Amino acid sequence: MSSISDAKQDLKGKDKGKDDGKGNPIVVDATGHIAGRLCSYVAKLLLEGKSVVIVNAEKAFISGKRSSVIEEWHKFLEIASVVHPKHGPFHPRRPDNIIRRMVRGMLPRKRPKGISAMKRLRVYIGVPEEYAGAEFKVFDDAKIRKPESYYISIYDLARSIGWSP
Repeated sequence: MSSISDAKQDLKGKDKGKDDGKGNPIVVDATGHIAGRLCSYVAKLLLEGKSVVIVNAEKAFISGKRSSVIEEWHKFLEIASVVHPKHGPFHPRRPDNIIRRMVRGMLPRKRPKGISAMKRLRVYIGVPEEYAGAEFKVFDDAKIRKPESYYISIYDLARSIGWSP
């Protein structure tokens, strides 16, 4: 009987969705990353069962000419329900919600593994106090390689589509 209770205790004690068994999530700093590439790495980590926290979401970049990226987003915002706008689709305007939506698009969000993966994701504008001393993970493949003028930051995009900080 003790072996059954030990097995139950082991199941309770497991770090579901945690990194390395230490109970700490992977903290990713989005500063200087291309948003789409960053989100693909994060989606992969989430599907592997790890918890991921993205900080400085507003400092990620989208590649392309500023005017064309903003124009595409304005066209995206025009998509609405024929019956009533309250029925969706809902378009994110805050930087953290934009990044969260990008990650969601890379997950099988209606299947159980996608639902549990989204529960393990946290996205923040800036760096919260609890993660200020954490070691940030950086994806070298996702960093911008050209000067910043070739990109538009998520902060600037969010401001242009209606977000006010």
